[in-house]
Amino acid sequence: MLLAGRQPGPSASSYPSLPVNSRAGGGAGSPALPGSRTDRGGEERRESTGSDDARPSVANRDDVIEGQPFHERLSSERHQSMRNLWRQFGFSRILFKVETCRISESESLAPLAWTSQIQKLSRAPGIFLLDQRRRFSTMTEIETNQRDSELFSPPSNVRGMTKLDRTAFKKTVTIPVLKVRKEIVNKLMRSLKRAALQRPGIKRVIEDPEDEESRLVMLDPYKIFTDGSFERAELSILKQLNVSPQIHKYNLELTYENFKSEEILRAVLPEGQDVTSGFSRVGHIAHLNLRDHQLPFKHLIGQVMIDKNPGITSAVNKINNIDNTYRNFQMEVLSGEENMMTKVRENGYTYEFDFSKVYWNPRLSTEHSRITELLKSGDVLFDVFAGVGPFAIPVAKKNCTVFANDLNPESHKWLLHNCKLNKVDQKVKVFNLDGKDFLQGPVREELMQQLGPLSKERKHSVHIVMNLPAKAIEFLSVFKLLLDGPPCGIELLPIVHCYSFSKDPNPAKDVQQRAGAVLGISLEACSSVHLVRNVAPNKEMLCITFRIPAAVLYKNQTLTLENQDDPPLKRQKTDKVFSEEKTQIASVTSLEMSSPSPH
Repeated sequence: MLLAGRQPGPSASSYPSLPVNSRAGGGAGSPALPGSRTDRGGEERRESTGSDDARPSVANRDDVIEGQPFHERLSSERHQSMRNLWRQFGFSRILFKVETCRISESESLAPLAWTSQIQKLSRAPGIFLLDQRRRFSTMTEIETNQRDSELFSPPSNVRGMTKLDRTAFKKTVTIPVLKVRKEIVNKLMRSLKRAALQRPGIKRVIEDPEDEESRLVMLDPYKIFTDGSFERAELSILKQLNVSPQIHKYNLELTYENFKSEEILRAVLPEGQDVTSGFSRVGHIAHLNLRDHQLPFKHLIGQVMIDKNPGITSAVNKINNIDNTYRNFQMEVLSGEENMMTKVRENGYTYEFDFSKVYWNPRLSTEHSRITELLKSGDVLFDVFAGVGPFAIPVAKKNCTVFANDLNPESHKWLLHNCKLNKVDQKVKVFNLDGKDFLQGPVREELMQQLGPLSKERKHSVHIVMNLPAKAIEFLSVFKLLLDGPPCGIELLPIVHCYSFSKDPNPAKDVQQRAGAVLGISLEACSSVHLVRNVAPNKEMLCITFRIPAAVLYKNQTLTLENQDDPPLKRQKTDKVFSEEKTQIASVTSLEMSSPSPH
């Protein structure tokens, strides 16, 4: 009987046959509940479950309390507390006969019994009257953590390996299997999705070494350890197909190919250290940003990334920050080929470039798309720091006029190449200038035409993208008094999308204040801030969007004075005028940003 003395059941058999031990359940002899251990791994599993109730105080693993080892006392106390809980709500051993299972598991599957039985309890009628959803909902996490750390983890002798030895990852594990006639395998597998082993790189159905007319169906050892572990619907299908629910054991050999990259690195790196399993993919290149404690293992990490990610043939590590004039960075090839010429596809467009000489960040794909959707056919885009064209090319495809600039000669070269590659070279004017010179030259000239006397007839918008987060805000000063002549209407003023980093607790306000300080006005009431991504702990990348106020963009007009002998006075704007203009700008900007682009 579950938790109160299990009923005898059929013994599990093995391939090849091995002795099977039958044990009584319940009491001190039962396996410990996952998460109740006091070793380091156990403490981490308890934290990951998020369950704080009934958590014992931390004690040393060697402590002895009242003559009883701490871990045995802890297990006993948990069993006793659960029994008290059942009594409080009137549960008895008789009530649990509904969930009776015939248990007779092997040594290798025994530690998983508690996990499965707790899952059965969570489905028992009336169990949720205890309002213990939180306690039982964490079992999946416990099960997953236990799975990674016990059965499907590489052997412990690979810890500290710095040169990859794939042969050292061999390991044999015991898996429960069903013996099935080969002609009904396909029909049966459709009904055993829950119970079947779900493990990348491992076949779920293999030949029976003892009977060529049969097949062995591998089962999940964390869900199936006796015939009583099957659900009613599964047992019904087994009966219909005349398949015995008897569980057999199969010794499965795992190799390097059967482990995931994260599992390999977790086994190799020092215990408790962060594991690198993610990277930025740039065509055939895996771009990593390793931490100091991972550097002794850098070549192994690079090779694992290549092995476990189809299409990756080179792994590189950034070895300095993006702080030079051309926005590229030094990189070290960790493993694989040294060819940095690559091709990428983003949002339906193709880009080719030398990754070692230009800036490209695949994590900005969504942001490129977001800005593109803001522009309508006929609009004008000035891309001040264009790179190889991820903003310019999609916008040009929408039948917009684009002026794209980048100071880096390599970026300029590949920008021209990619415009031709994507067939928008007739719609994009490309420049190789410093951002300040681009704004004061081509941008100013075009704005004078776009916002001139005939601008009232113009219905399209003008957008200026400044994607240089480390310094773009500094370039906003160029807009101060940039244009001559009478100001255009507020709805025609250029819309700026300026990117910046922030480590401030309130990053949006921080960016607004810094941008406003450069322009000499307050932007808090007439701008919007979009969180692009989290770059690092306590470091955000943001985009502030606003219309450039006419009071900032246009040079002050001289007043026509009756006394020509007096020097002309500069026109002064009162706080009231500034306030009214900010309100109008905020209203118009909000309206334009919310209107969807036609497709």
